[in-house]
Amino acid sequence: MTGNLIAILLAGALVGYLLFSFIRAGRRSSRPASSHTKVLTDSNFREVIRKGVTLVDFWAAWCQPCRIQGPVIDEVADEVGDKVNICKMNIDENRKTAGMLGIRSIPTIMIFNNGKPVKTLVGLRPKTVLLKAISEYVRL
Repeated sequence: MTGNLIAILLAGALVGYLLFSFIRAGRRSSRPASSHTKVLTDSNFREVIRKGVTLVDFWAAWCQPCRIQGPVIDEVADEVGDKVNICKMNIDENRKTAGMLGIRSIPTIMIFNNGKPVKTLVGLRPKTVLLKAISEYVRL
């Protein structure tokens, strides 16, 4: 009997924690995008990544991890947006480019150097990891 009560309490605590995490992530994702973040489309993708170092966050609106990653991308843009192109591309609206690059999981973050893909990160990544990845190609 006591074991069942403990299991129910633990399950309730887990559900409460998950609910709190989703609400908190939703609040973070409603943060205004950085003025340094560019929105990419199938039509402007090649032109934007052509020169210099570009970080692209491939995401979708229905993806909860993407909603968590988005504000992190904006923080990176605020910090290094004058040296690096920091971009976001909605894969649901831009299927051609996502297909061409073989994007299968999101969030996927790709770094391009003069138009060529040089690094791919799949899944949620903290700001420190993104800055380190960028610093391999440009001095921050």
